[in-house]
Formats: sequence, structure tokens, C-alpha cells
Amino acid sequence: MSPGFHFHREATAGIAASPQDLFACLDDHRRLAAHMEKPSLMMAGATMRIATDSQRGQAVGSWIRLEGRVLGIALSVEEVVSDYKPPVLKTWQTRGEPHLLLIGPYRMGFELAPGEGKTQLRVWIDYNLPAGLPGRWLGRLLGAVYADWCVTRMVKDSANVASFKAV
Repeated sequence: MSPGFHFHREATAGIAASPQDLFACLDDHRRLAAHMEKPSLMMAGATMRIATDSQRGQAVGSWIRLEGRVLGIALSVEEVVSDYKPPVLKTWQTRGEPHLLLIGPYRMGFELAPGEGKTQLRVWIDYNLPAGLPGRWLGRLLGAVYADWCVTRMVKDSANVASFKAV
């Protein structure tokens, strides 16, 4: 767990792709976070829009922004890439106070390790609860469920190698 964070969730899988090809696909934040742009039960049917700077979230210091509305409530978070070591590791973390319902500030990332015919993928998130009483209560109740859904979706989506061909 990253220092300063109280909660940790992760998901892993062996993916039938080279670390280089898999990193190239995961490095496209629009693909990696595509589950946020699709209506789902976990998002209460809502979606988030993903925007990036000119570096597309593919360099240290580059930013990614997600914005949307869930149950009529405006949500937004800005992330900044903090570690970038192709084809092994990428991490990003929130900048400022995120406006989310179930989790507060977080640090998230993925790691790749070559294996026999597969690349071992680990996606993780370290997070704190949201600020304020309603957010803290909702976060205690559903934060781990949401964080598990997020990392699991990223791993499952990347397992479909055909949809993650490098562009």
C-alpha cells in the first residue's frame, strides 16, 4: 500500500500478450478506463467523460480528467501520472480533492511481469474515504465494492487481447 492511504484493492491475471504490447494497450487511458464511459449498475447508469492533456496521460506529469453526473450529482477527478516505466509500470494519482461519491484521493497503477507465454498483470488502487460525513459513510459502506469493480474491470477488459491491439 502506498504511504498516506488507508485502503488497498487489486486484481491480477495472466494475459496472452507480450509486456510491450500489453503496456501499449493499457497506456491508452481511454481504453484502460473505458468502463467509466459506459453505463453500468456500479455507476448507477451514469457515465464519466475522459479527457487528457496533449501527452495523453503517457508521461510523468501528464494529466487525465474524468467528469460526469451520477444520480444528478456532479462528479470529477483529476489524475496526474506519477511513475512511467514502459513496459513494466505506470501509476497515477489524484491531484487536488476529487469530487467522487465512494472513494476519496487515490493512487492507482498497473505492473507487468513476463511469464511463460503470458504477461502477469496486476492492477491496484490505494485510496482514502471521501471528505465529509455523507461521503465517508458511503465510502465505508461501498468504497471497497467500487474499488474492486474498477480494478477487476480493468484486468478483465485487458484479458480480451483482440480489443487491446496496439494502435
